[in-house]
Amino acid sequence: MPRVNRTAVLLLLIVSSCVFLLFQLHYYRKYVSRSGPHILSQTGHLTASDIQWQTVKTFLALAQRFRLPLFLADTAALSLLSQDALRQRDQQTHEPHCTFLCTNRQVTSFGLQANLWKYNPDFLLAAEQKGFELLQLRGEDPRLASLDTLSGEEIPLHFLFRLNSYIIHVVFLYERSGNYLWHGALRLKANMDRSFAPFKLLDYGRYSGAYDRPELILTVVDGLDIKVPRNVTGFLNEQQNARFLECRYREARNFLQLYPEDSSQAAVDFRKSAKSLLHVAARTLRGLSVPFWLSSGTCLGWFRQCSVISYSRDVDIGIFIKDFRPDIISAFRDAGLTLKHKFGKVDDSLELSFLSGDVKLDIFFFYEDRDLMWNGGTQAKSGKKFKYLFPRFSLCWAELLELKVRVPCETLDYVMANYGTTWSVPVKSWDWKSSPSNVQENGLWPPAEWEELIQVY
Repeated sequence: MPRVNRTAVLLLLIVSSCVFLLFQLHYYRKYVSRSGPHILSQTGHLTASDIQWQTVKTFLALAQRFRLPLFLADTAALSLLSQDALRQRDQQTHEPHCTFLCTNRQVTSFGLQANLWKYNPDFLLAAEQKGFELLQLRGEDPRLASLDTLSGEEIPLHFLFRLNSYIIHVVFLYERSGNYLWHGALRLKANMDRSFAPFKLLDYGRYSGAYDRPELILTVVDGLDIKVPRNVTGFLNEQQNARFLECRYREARNFLQLYPEDSSQAAVDFRKSAKSLLHVAARTLRGLSVPFWLSSGTCLGWFRQCSVISYSRDVDIGIFIKDFRPDIISAFRDAGLTLKHKFGKVDDSLELSFLSGDVKLDIFFFYEDRDLMWNGGTQAKSGKKFKYLFPRFSLCWAELLELKVRVPCETLDYVMANYGTTWSVPVKSWDWKSSPSNVQENGLWPPAEWEELIQVY
């Protein structure tokens, strides 16, 4: 048997060691140095879940380093964190290290409480050094807009970080005067890369959005410290119905240049009283979990002039009849309002009216009829019934008198149904039985039922 050449063996070992070291260096540079240490799947290969996990983990480490006031806002991840999902998670197959944050989606979304963070360019530089690409989207600050100043300075609205083909979407949430949080719409400018992210898959940005301030708790998700809404289900429900419509300041200023605001003391007092009454109504109905929206003249005032119509002398709101609660009347009485009248019944043309001082709150209940919606009206002295028809509408958030309130998303259609094509021209002489464009007679209440269906106080 020939003798083994020790020099050849030593040389072979050296070469093998060098190859192994080069492989380790390549692996470190490609994966670990950019995204931190990896945990491989059971097959020994990096899966899509592994890469998403490392992308999220790397970003959260940066966020913690620069003290970003983030919370998890991703709808898929939060859905997995809901109580139903927690009970079922043992029946689902997940990577052992990434049960909730790896959602098999290309995007993970976080909310950033903008009022708690001072913009720090060093954070963006550090993200770039970690290999993240960044797309910044900015827009005008609506909090600085008014009838005097039609646009504010630009503020960050959305940050999109891309690493390993995965997107971290940071949504900036700003405090508004109605004590709620707002984010802007995501609008790409002409020179921006439209292939940067799967924009149609983003949870946030198709529209502006408004949210009640969520109570956040610090918890551990997949081994990472992260804040989440305490009421996950409530936040997810809000996210589904968060669309926000900004007041049309430019159109309102044009209107007020043609028809100047009444500056008399009576008008000033009414606007102050209307604001107080609207806040009481919102607080009372919120306590009952009854959603409402601005209707009739109050909706017209918001849409046309970003305020209430001072000569209307009342506040009008709408409620879907399915949301009626029998304790609504007692709740408003407990809030200090006086019942003025109650017309109709729950299954037909119900209408309530309350007084606060000399300002009236009219509550119109809306019914569904195939492709239309309608509310009723009653003439007390004759028993005549009236019906006001509207095209179907959905509800959006808006702000009026420093209050987050709902309005019909299809506001122009709603206003035109009620006030016709001349809605932009003030009409101080208004007959509720004949002036609306959408009114029609709807029969008579039987005289034997007047005592129950026509109650005036």
